Amino acid sequence: MALIRAFELRAQEMYQRAKIGGYCHLNLGEEATVVGLMSALRAKDYLFANYRVHGYAITRGLDPGEVMAELFGRTDGVSGGWGGSMHLFDEGVRLMGGYGIVGGQLPPATGAALAIDYEQKADDKSDAVMCLLGDGTTAIGAFHESLNIAGLWNLPIVYVIINNGLGMGTTVDASSAEPDLYKRGAAYRIPSTRVDGNDPDTVRKAAEKALKSAREDRRPYLLETTSERLKGHSVVDPAKYRTDEENKELKENDPVPLYRSTLIKSRAMTKKQAQEIDDEAERIVDDAVAFADKSPSPKPEQLFDNDYSTAVAGAPKQMPGDPLITF
Repeated sequence: MALIRAFELRAQEMYQRAKIGGYCHLNLGEEATVVGLMSALRAKDYLFANYRVHGYAITRGLDPGEVMAELFGRTDGVSGGWGGSMHLFDEGVRLMGGYGIVGGQLPPATGAALAIDYEQKADDKSDAVMCLLGDGTTAIGAFHESLNIAGLWNLPIVYVIINNGLGMGTTVDASSAEPDLYKRGAAYRIPSTRVDGNDPDTVRKAAEKALKSAREDRRPYLLETTSERLKGHSVVDPAKYRTDEENKELKENDPVPLYRSTLIKSRAMTKKQAQEIDDEAERIVDDAVAFADKSPSPKPEQLFDNDYSTAVAGAPKQMPGDPLITF
């Protein structure tokens, strides 16, 4: 949690210094959810994420320097500098991408679960899929279509709603006829529950139960975690829709100092050890920024190299911006 906090604060700083282009969405305030979920996943499980993906990538095992280099758009980034903040990807740790389009990850994640079900029998050794989404995603068609198929075909997948209370600047209550989002699983006879996303231990236990359901019982699961993002929707959002009272409550419920305090009070950790962890996190992030700064930028002549992963037979030799080719 300390490393995610340090990384995201530095990413915010780097964006403000124009070292990061495009969009940039942070996990600030969601560190307990990130750590709880990722600690429940096995190495062979598949993870599909949305655009708020930095913390998940680091906790999944990606090198912070390579993640920062991706944010900088450099060739040593985890996606070669082509994806940026929203499109971190590494098949080696089965991080199957952050997705920039709202809900874009839901159909391929459901398809991956179908492939696992086709190749593996249901037992405690089976792989599983975890698909992350925000609260605003629960209103789109792909969410309902995916849950319908998963429920109908008994697929090994856990859908996790990271409910931070706001779809950009709109509250869940103002945008959803059923604000208890986990209850949407009932429409597809999918077991579901809601847990406190500010407690990493609670999140981990809930995720383990959900993954067990997917692996062994072949029942998909809908898990909702509740937390609050400390900043705006993206780095450029000043979050002026929040009142001073709401900002005060955010600081009081900040999961990082809260969990640190819990560990110290329970004598699981001393104040000195807590400070050493914070210092180590800052050192790792310093090194990550230095690595990203030294990494070269892609060459302009490589700009269209990744239009398609493989050649497409019969595809017109048309470049982006050219007049439309008709047949």
